[in-house]
Amino acid sequence: MYFVKEETTKTFEEKKSKFIAFLTSFDEFDSLMKRLREEHPKARHFVYAYRYLNEFDQVVENCSDDGEPKGTSGKPTLNVLAGNELINSAVIIVRYFGGVKLGTGGLVRAYSDSANAVINISTLHKYKKLQTVFLTLEYSLLSKVEYILTNHEIKIINKQFESDVVLSLSLTQEQLEIIRNEIPRNIKINK
Repeated sequence: MYFVKEETTKTFEEKKSKFIAFLTSFDEFDSLMKRLREEHPKARHFVYAYRYLNEFDQVVENCSDDGEPKGTSGKPTLNVLAGNELINSAVIIVRYFGGVKLGTGGLVRAYSDSANAVINISTLHKYKKLQTVFLTLEYSLLSKVEYILTNHEIKIINKQFESDVVLSLSLTQEQLEIIRNEIPRNIKINK
C-alpha cells in the first residue's frame, strides 16, 4: 500500500472538456475541496474519491459523481485509487464542460485517465504500520539510545524525565526488532 504526502495536480482534456485532477493526503481532503470550490466557481463538477485506514486497520472508501451520470466518475476514480493501492489519499477532479457530451463510456475513461495521470506524476510513499512503544532507561544511557534511534530513523514522540527517562517512540515492527537487538538489555520496552 502507498500514500501521498503532498498535493499534486494534472490537467487532462477530452473533447473540449477540461478535467483538473488533484491528488492529496486524506487529511487535507476537506480543506482542498473548500479551496477548489472557491478557486473554480464556474466549474461544472467536483468529483472525488478517497480511501483511508480507520483505527481498526480497515480500508474506508467513498466517492461522489457530483451530478455526473451515476457510476461514470466517482466509482472509476475510486477504482484507480484502489488499483494503485493508495490509502490515506484523496483525488478531486474539477471538470469544466466543453460543450460536447462524452457519453457514459467517455466519462468513465476521462475520469479514470485523469486520476491515473495525476497519480503517475506524484511521489508515492510505501505505507508502514506504526506502533507506539515506550523505553524506560537510566539518564546515563540517553545519548547512546538517541544515537541508535537516529541511525534507524525512529521518531521520538515524547521524552519524560522522572526518576528514569521514558521515551515514547513511533516505529514499525521491523524497527522494534532492530532496537531490541541493539539497545542495552537493562532498558525496559513496553507497548
